[in-house]
Amino acid sequence: VQPMINPATREPVKAEEMEAIFCKTIIKQEMTKERYVDIPEEVRENLVALNRPSNLQRAIHLEKYLKTPAKIYFKREDMSPLGSHKGNTALAQAYYNAKDGIRTLTTETGAGQWGTALAMVSNLFDLDTTVFMVRGSYDQKPFRKTIMNLYGAKVYASPSEYTDYGKKVLKEHPETSGSLGIAISEACELAAKSGGSVKYSLGSVLNHVMLHQTVIGQETIEQMKIGEIEPDYFVACTGGGSNFGGFTFPMMKQVMDGKSDCEFIAVEPEAAPSMTKGKFEYDFGDTAGMTPMMLMYSLGSQFIPSAIHAGGLRYHGMSPLVSEACHQGFVKPRSYDQTSTFEAGALFAKTEGIVAAPESCHAIKGAIDLALDCKKTGEAKTIVFCLSGHGFLDLAGYGRYVDGTLESSHFEPNSLLTH
Repeated sequence: VQPMINPATREPVKAEEMEAIFCKTIIKQEMTKERYVDIPEEVRENLVALNRPSNLQRAIHLEKYLKTPAKIYFKREDMSPLGSHKGNTALAQAYYNAKDGIRTLTTETGAGQWGTALAMVSNLFDLDTTVFMVRGSYDQKPFRKTIMNLYGAKVYASPSEYTDYGKKVLKEHPETSGSLGIAISEACELAAKSGGSVKYSLGSVLNHVMLHQTVIGQETIEQMKIGEIEPDYFVACTGGGSNFGGFTFPMMKQVMDGKSDCEFIAVEPEAAPSMTKGKFEYDFGDTAGMTPMMLMYSLGSQFIPSAIHAGGLRYHGMSPLVSEACHQGFVKPRSYDQTSTFEAGALFAKTEGIVAAPESCHAIKGAIDLALDCKKTGEAKTIVFCLSGHGFLDLAGYGRYVDGTLESSHFEPNSLLTH
């Protein structure tokens, strides 16, 4: 993977150049070349309290409904008290920041799963948290803000009046639904201007986040050994890449070592198709251009996706690690429109009784399509997908699907934030 570069010097970023927004231990993990990093005992104990290891379950009723010879399994990240996979890295990041003497964290959140996770675990390490929630999701999912407030976090709709960049965007685009790129810019600004008292915590994209999330994939491999499961496909949704990378990277290592022929399917929304329609090039991780530049699949840092209910997938870019794996052919991306993913989620709810997050519905849709392919060919393939979170706070979107008012979503390449 090519290094992040300083946009001013066009040289690889140095560790000290990242200290304005990240704590030192996180920077060390971001830049490490070690394959494995030990999980601190305190983090391990708290992971167990947050439902680790999570269940690997077979979707028997979905298989029967589809009349497919395929076997479908799913990794249940929805069963955490936090409702998603985000606690895996939130715990680690809060621990390392507290260990480095930091007392306040700031972050972005799309649909609110990441903000919820960081807000809650910050209490375990006596940290204060400020969250910039993308305005589109802030308006769609008001109870996410309530939960984050309940956990003690301050929550602002992004773009906000709380930062200089937020004010600038609001002045120029008062009706914008916001984006993860804008929210990241606001959080980074708050950290950069704090004089070191506030550090930024990121919920996806970067290497250290992928590292923490690989607990998902490592568990899945061990569970498959117990169940004597040989997977043909691993499927997960992709926004910034942490759920997909955490789930697939351990298994991808086995493929690289010649121990498996498993294929990896990354499912993204048509509204933000970074891998299927983006360019593989250096770009900023945020809209204001405050972050280093990363080599990744990107739709452009000024791109503003339509306000779909899968707010966690409304990102212009993709993790450099996931991007490189895709560029080398290990990852096969596909995209779906909003209506078809909610249709898949509704079917999953009817057959398995589980209401999945709109983001997770993308993985469900991908798994269903693979299973239907098996129905046509008669092949008894084994499909394993990651159910990244529950949808109990996304019922407004499901309500629109049920009453027929859910809007479709498509890629709008000219939807740009211009200054």
